[in-house]
Amino acid sequence: MTAVTATTDRTKFLRLALAVDAAVTGVNGLAYLAGAPLAGDLLGPGTGLLRGLGAFLLVYGSAVGLLAGRPAISAAGTRAVIGLNAVWAVGSVVAVVTGAVEFTTVGAVWAILQALVVAVFAELQVMGLRRMR
Repeated sequence: MTAVTATTDRTKFLRLALAVDAAVTGVNGLAYLAGAPLAGDLLGPGTGLLRGLGAFLLVYGSAVGLLAGRPAISAAGTRAVIGLNAVWAVGSVVAVVTGAVEFTTVGAVWAILQALVVAVFAELQVMGLRRMR
C-alpha cells in the first residue's frame, strides 16, 4: 500500500489574490502612462493626473507583486495592501460623488467599477490572511 501525503500551502489563496491584484494594477498603471491623452479624453481627468496615477500604480503594483512572490508572505505587508486598496476604493467613489475629479460619464462609471474591483481584491486578501492562520 502506498501512502499519499497531502501538503497544503496555506498561503496559496493569498498569494494568488496578491499576484492578480499586482498584475491588474500594473496593467492599469501602464495604460494610464502610455495612453494618458486618449484616456484623459475618454475618462475626463487631465493627462497630468493620469500619468501621476499611472506611475503610482506601477510602483504599487510592483510592491504588491514582490509581496506575493516572497517565500513567506508578510501579514503586516498584506494588511497594508488591504488598507491601501480600501482607501483607493473609497477615494474613487468620493471623487465621483463629490466631483473632486471632473469625470466624463464614462470616467465616472470606470472609477466606480474600478473601486468595486479593488474592494474585491481587498476582500479576497482578507480571506487569504484568515486562511494563513
